[in-house]
Amino acid sequence: MTDPRHFIAQRLTQLRASSPLVVNITNYVVMNNTANALLALGASPVMAHSHEEMEDMLNLAGALVINIGTLDRQWIARMKHAAALAVALDKPLVLDPVGCGASSLRTDTARQLCDIAAPLAGRFIIRGNASEVMALAGELRSTKGVDSLASSDAALGAALSLHRQYQAQVVVSGATDYVVGQRIFTLTDGHPLMVRVTGMGCTFTALTGAFAALGDEQGLPCALSAAAVMGVAGLQASKDSAGPGSFQWRFLDALYQLTPEQLAAQVKLVEL
Repeated sequence: MTDPRHFIAQRLTQLRASSPLVVNITNYVVMNNTANALLALGASPVMAHSHEEMEDMLNLAGALVINIGTLDRQWIARMKHAAALAVALDKPLVLDPVGCGASSLRTDTARQLCDIAAPLAGRFIIRGNASEVMALAGELRSTKGVDSLASSDAALGAALSLHRQYQAQVVVSGATDYVVGQRIFTLTDGHPLMVRVTGMGCTFTALTGAFAALGDEQGLPCALSAAAVMGVAGLQASKDSAGPGSFQWRFLDALYQLTPEQLAAQVKLVEL
């Protein structure tokens, strides 16, 4: 059985060697943040959303990330089109159901995208906070906008339900991150400053897309590597940060400077 710490370190090395292209259909608030995070880690981001170029982009890409943070009819149509293409081309798809539960539009759209992506099974990944995951699974009717009203611990049952329904990997972020796949892990790195910077969850989703392009190994979910990187880099960035502003740029530096050895040594993970 593969040692998860060895797997995580190996995946970081592979990511930097291959620099996978990640197509992002994401929200206006975080485009710059997530593109910079992917570059800092060693991946190659592209922000693309037009029908006309999506098939060309996905043919080149290692994975597709869909983030529903800023929705309207045009963006929903583009997301559904891209998701269907990802299934047809057998490309990994990472869905961030931002604000799922805050409105029927967000909840319905997230569920429709899940239905489209379901044929990808283990190559489909859902990454959200506790409230979003619980709302997506039908266990919570409302949320506080895009913020979570529940702890990640409370969302484990919902994550397991979504995993069974779609055969997808499900990641619940919070003080404790849960990564649910064929094997289930908790990770407890990171720092409270992370919730004071907009788009950190979206960054988590984008980095998950980069690792998804590399695939799984012996039942270890690719999302585990993204969770480990986020937590360890967040902890490193917090050490000299005076507040959210300095933390934001220090986090990018921490991603860039992170070594596989440091990642394996510092990640705090437990298999359930």
